[in-house]
Amino acid sequence: MATTSHHHSADHGGSTIQTPPQPLPNFLNSVKLKYVKLGYHYLMSHFLILSLLPLITLTTLHLSRLTLDDVENLYIHLQHNLVTFTALSGLIALASTAYLMSRPRTIFLVDYSCYRAPDHLTVQFDRFMARSKQYGEFNQSALDFQRKILERSGLGEETYLPAALHKIPPAPSMAAARQEAEDVMFGALENLFKVTRISGKDVGILVVNCSLFNPTPSLCSMIVNKYKLRGNIKTFNLGGMGCSAGVVAVDLAKDMLQVHRNSYAVVVSMENITQNW
Repeated sequence: MATTSHHHSADHGGSTIQTPPQPLPNFLNSVKLKYVKLGYHYLMSHFLILSLLPLITLTTLHLSRLTLDDVENLYIHLQHNLVTFTALSGLIALASTAYLMSRPRTIFLVDYSCYRAPDHLTVQFDRFMARSKQYGEFNQSALDFQRKILERSGLGEETYLPAALHKIPPAPSMAAARQEAEDVMFGALENLFKVTRISGKDVGILVVNCSLFNPTPSLCSMIVNKYKLRGNIKTFNLGGMGCSAGVVAVDLAKDMLQVHRNSYAVVVSMENITQNW
């Protein structure tokens, strides 16, 4: 975000007093701080490997200088020093176990599904603008802004609107908004579970992202009750975060799977516009 400096002048007895412009923030420091945070995160994520790297390097250099006679002598020495050999083997096994336990697991996307509304809920641009005018809550500036969004946002003539906004006059309500949420979430999840053949009891993590609609009971509760998900499932509702929450939700699910392994995570990313025209 760029800040603008304002100059204010006032006449006092023929003289002009001008306040100095406000200095812009030092963006260079913020950029440097960003890279410091990224570097710290990388260091903590690979701390064990980085700490063992000098030891591995020294060991590799030492082994590269060994001759066949040195290897034979080392073998004979280990045969006569069973305690040393056992301790060395235990140390190697412990280091290997620690590495395998601490390294991040690979997370896979099993499948995804998108909800497609019935064809009778499609709305063309001209029809949408006509309904906006009939609604009576938008001035000309708001109507011009809506038309600009329709033309520049990539929406097509087969875009859908929820049933409550197709009525004349539109009838937005909490009940209609909940119905829209159920249609979208359950429609996508039904197809997802059908294609993947994954039971709801196998889902250990549920993340729902919806910025504008956050009812009580929550959207996660609606899904848990609908599909009878298990009682110890980890649920997260992300609201009021805008479009970026879709990526945040996927990243959250990935981090949770690193902790709760051998499980499935379901991410539901949606928006609700019945009450948010």
